[in-house]
Amino acid sequence: MVGERVKMMKKIFLRKAKISSIIKEKFLLHTVVGHQFLSRVGRTLASERGDVPGWVLVVLMTTGLVTGIWTLAAPRIDSILRNSLDSMNAIR
Repeated sequence: MVGERVKMMKKIFLRKAKISSIIKEKFLLHTVVGHQFLSRVGRTLASERGDVPGWVLVVLMTTGLVTGIWTLAAPRIDSILRNSLDSMNAIR
């Protein structure tokens, strides 16, 4: 009976050891692949200089559009907000 328990414990230990080694191998593989990917992305980003005047133009145009739309729509948005708040106060 004790001999069977020892054999069973050895099987369990060996199975866990095998699973543990498989997990370690997979983790190392993913770590190496992840490091290679990140180094490639880093090199690509470092080589990209970007277009600063283009980004400035996009930001200025977006700001202008938002300001213009807000100026035109502000009275309507204000009336919608006041009506909704007044209707909520009427519920009380």
